[in-house]
Amino acid sequence: MSPAFYLWIKTFHIVFVIAWMACVFYLPRILVNIAEAGDDAAVRARLMLMGRRLYKFGHNMFGMAFIFGLTLWQGWRVLPSRLPNVVAGMHWIDAKLTLVALMLVYFIVCGRLLKGVEKGRALPSAKTLRIFNELPVLVLVAIVWLVLARPF
Repeated sequence: MSPAFYLWIKTFHIVFVIAWMACVFYLPRILVNIAEAGDDAAVRARLMLMGRRLYKFGHNMFGMAFIFGLTLWQGWRVLPSRLPNVVAGMHWIDAKLTLVALMLVYFIVCGRLLKGVEKGRALPSAKTLRIFNELPVLVLVAIVWLVLARPF
């Protein structure tokens, strides 16, 4: 096994996860700002542009995080001399991947809300969106705990 190769893959995975999480946290905040913008067309247009760009960037960051995460998880099958089997017999990874899928669904729902605004649909209230904005923090705490504690 090559420890340096494994650490580079892990480093890139973490960096892209951080970039994706920034998008997951900020996109709902843009939705709150759109809900609070009222009838100010210029502000709404600027926020919509920001939201579309952020959503696209977030998809790219998720894709890269996914590729490097998949390499960490299953890369030992392709490059057994370079990558270890880090989850052999462990099931914390199943829980982690389930929560990541939940986070991806959350991100897609945010994107659908943004696309709905473009089509003229109303957003939930700013207060509802603020509460909705806090959900990924709880999921992220659980994901980080699972990765660090590896409880099962």
